[in-house]
Amino acid sequence: MLILECPCCGVKAEETELHGGGEAHIKRETVGSDDDAFEQYLFTRANPRGVHLERWRHANGCGKWFHAARDTTTLEVFGTYSAQTYEPPKAIIDAIKAKRPDWSLKDWQGAT
Repeated sequence: MLILECPCCGVKAEETELHGGGEAHIKRETVGSDDDAFEQYLFTRANPRGVHLERWRHANGCGKWFHAARDTTTLEVFGTYSAQTYEPPKAIIDAIKAKRPDWSLKDWQGAT
């Protein structure tokens, strides 16, 4: 079972208490914007094997959104951080690179 710590209220919650919100750090398009950009936003997502930056909501707790860095193959959680943060904190990036030296934040920055 996946257990994430909500950085907003500090509660460690099982995935049944949370709601996944998809990929983190993507530019959210609005209706009425460029049709191609809106189509890309709706239907094109990175689905990497390995480290993934995701949005989660503490649905059965404080109700706030946050981001999590985890490995999709092992379910290892590298950390969680505020959804108002533009990129993962240095401590989380260092934890990821300790396990996956080839991982780069640049892969995600192109989607912001």
